[in-house]
Amino acid sequence: MKALKIIKIGGSIIDQPDALDDFLSEFSKLEGPKLLVHGGGKLATDLAEKLNVEVKLVDGRRITDINTLDIITMVYAGKVNKKIISKLQRNHCNSIGFTGADSNTIVSDKRPEKPVDFGYVGDIKHVNIETIQLLLKQHITPVFCAITHDGNGQLLNTNADTIASEIAIAFSELYNVELYYCFEKSGVLQNVENDNSVIKNIDKNSYAKLLGQNNIAAGMLPKLANAFHAINNQVHKVCIGKPEMLFNKNSKFTTIQN
Repeated sequence: MKALKIIKIGGSIIDQPDALDDFLSEFSKLEGPKLLVHGGGKLATDLAEKLNVEVKLVDGRRITDINTLDIITMVYAGKVNKKIISKLQRNHCNSIGFTGADSNTIVSDKRPEKPVDFGYVGDIKHVNIETIQLLLKQHITPVFCAITHDGNGQLLNTNADTIASEIAIAFSELYNVELYYCFEKSGVLQNVENDNSVIKNIDKNSYAKLLGQNNIAAGMLPKLANAFHAINNQVHKVCIGKPEMLFNKNSKFTTIQN
């Protein structure tokens, strides 16, 4: 089967204009079908502060009330997504921006209010790949932001790592899907203070051992959970590291194995 690259980028790239420009320039050169998923970085928090909308967090996760949802939609689906699209077009990578509501691509359920009411946050129920597949066949690159919908007119804030994982799984019957989580570290680290302590391969047994030793930083836990969810559901390859892993064969990164 043909390979499909699905790449997720986060705030470490989005928040730095030069880093974003460099990444999108290299991303545009990748051959074959590809798809990009992005979060919103610090821009949503910055706008919330300017509009005097309180930012509420529980265990590091954002509470999305209706005002926060409006801000996130403006930033993620508007400013960030369209900035990425325009820069890709500059690099001759024809692309189109998506929320999960566009062409009914990603349907979610609003997360239950207990044990914690996170507000308008979505847990993905289904990914419809028909429109995305048509675009890929026409050499158009879809770019997804971290917004889905419930099918009843409600937009929902949805974890971008999860979106990338679920899209990868949905395409796994049609392609050899390669899923890349790009962030500021060189991979999963044995010692979070040492960027050279990259764990080259992690399988379910070594993952359980790392969890037992409390060696994984809290922010990495949901990323790893999504990575294992993908590799356990027929996704061909899952890697975590800096964007360089896509373009430099000598770079360090972590490969997830089932």
